[in-house]
Amino acid sequence: MPEKSPNLLIFAVDSLRADHCSCYGYHRLTTPHIDRLAARGVRFQNHFSPYIPTTPAYTTILTGRDVMAHEMVSLTPKGPIAPDIPTLPELLREEAGYASIRVGFSGDFFRGFDKYVSYDEGWLAWPDRPARKAENLNQVALPALEELVRNGSPWLLFIRHMDPHAPYLPPPPFDSLFYGKDPTDLNLPDTMGPVRNFPPFADFHLSWMPEGMRDIAHPVAMYDGALAYMDACIAVLLNRLEELGQAEDTLIVFTADHGETLTEHDCYFDHHGLYEPTIHVPLILCQPSRLPQGKVINGITLHQDLVPSLLEYVGLEVAVKARTFDGKSVLPLLRGERATNYFEFYLTECTWMRKRGWRTAEWKLIDALEPDFHQKPSVELYNLVEDPGENVNLAEREPEVLNLLKRRMMAWVNRRIDETGKPDPILQYHLGLDKRIGSIATAKRLQER
Repeated sequence: MPEKSPNLLIFAVDSLRADHCSCYGYHRLTTPHIDRLAARGVRFQNHFSPYIPTTPAYTTILTGRDVMAHEMVSLTPKGPIAPDIPTLPELLREEAGYASIRVGFSGDFFRGFDKYVSYDEGWLAWPDRPARKAENLNQVALPALEELVRNGSPWLLFIRHMDPHAPYLPPPPFDSLFYGKDPTDLNLPDTMGPVRNFPPFADFHLSWMPEGMRDIAHPVAMYDGALAYMDACIAVLLNRLEELGQAEDTLIVFTADHGETLTEHDCYFDHHGLYEPTIHVPLILCQPSRLPQGKVINGITLHQDLVPSLLEYVGLEVAVKARTFDGKSVLPLLRGERATNYFEFYLTECTWMRKRGWRTAEWKLIDALEPDFHQKPSVELYNLVEDPGENVNLAEREPEVLNLLKRRMMAWVNRRIDETGKPDPILQYHLGLDKRIGSIATAKRLQER
C-alpha cells in the first residue's frame, strides 16, 4: 500500500452526455474547468453507462458489479442492493480506514457511507426559476469536504450533481450564455410541435419552458448553460480542495450516471433510449502527482470498472483479487498493457421503455421486450461506424449481423444467469404504454430514494 492512501473526490453528474463537454469536442465552451481536469489528467474517450437510468447506473458505479449481479435494473427497483454485495465506501473503510460522505441520495439504496447530506435539487417550474442546484450543493459539499479533512483519515467524498438534469433552468448569466433571442418570438419557426404532441412528457417539459415556446434550440442551449453553471460551481470546490492542502493527495474522478437525449430519436430532454447520447458519458481521472497529464484512452470502459480501478489505485490490489467484480481495472490501459477493457457489452433500460441491447465497436443491437411509447421498431440495428447518429435501422437489411448479435447477447445473458444463480432482472418487470411523467411534483417524487 502507498505510504499515504490518496483521497477520492468523485463527481458523478446526473444526465451528462459526453459529447456536450467541450473537452470531448463540443463546439460550445461548456466545461472550461472540467477541461482543465482533463488536460491535467486522463480522459477516457469511450466510457459507457450500460444500464439506464439512474438507479442501475449508480449501483454499478458503487459496486463494480453488472446488472445481472446487483439486479437493480429499474429506476424504481424491487429492493435495495443485496447485503452480500459490498459498496465502494464499505470496502474502503474495511480495507483502508477511509471516512466517507455522500452528497445527494440517501442510504436506503446506496448504503455504506458514513454520512449522507442532501440539498435542494431544483425541481422548479418556469415561473419559479432559476434553479440554483450546484450552488445549493456547494452549501453542503464544502462543509462535508472540510469535515473529512479535519477527520485526518483518508477520505471519499461522492458528489451527485443534478445539473444538467431537467428542468434546465440555470441562473444568470448562464441562462443567456448560449441563447440571446426570445424563444417565443412569433417570427421564429415553430419547432416545438413534437414536444407538445407527446403526451407522456408534454406536461413536464412545458412546465419548465416559457409559455408560447417555439424554438427547440432554446432548451438545448439551457442544457448547455446548466452544464456551464455546474462547471463554474465545481471550480469552487476544486479551489477549496487546493486551499485545504489536499489537491496533491486527492484523485479527482469526474463521470456521469448516464447521458441525455435532447432532440435525437424523438426522446426529447430525457434519458431513455439506448442510443449513444444516453449511454456515452465522460470519465476523467486527475491527480497530476501520480497520473500522466493530457492522456487520452480510446479503449472501451464501463461503469463497473470504477470500483476495481479505484481499489487498485489506492493500493488494495489484494482486496480486488479477493472479491468478485464484473468490471476490470482501467489502470492497465494507462500503462499500455492492453488497449481496451471490452470489445462488446450488454445494455439495458427499464423505466419508460423495457429494452436490452448489445454494442460492439461497429454495431449496436436494440431489442424491445415490449412495445414502447415512441412506437419504434421492436428490433433496431445500427452501424456505428457508417451511421454514428444511429439514424438508419439496418435490422431488415443485415439479418446475419442481427442474428449474430442476438446470439452473442443471449449467450452472455444465459452465462450470467448461470454464474449468479439469479433470474434475468429485466424480465421481472412489465411497463406497458400508460406511463406518464406528469408535473414537476410527480418528477420530484420519482427521484426521491
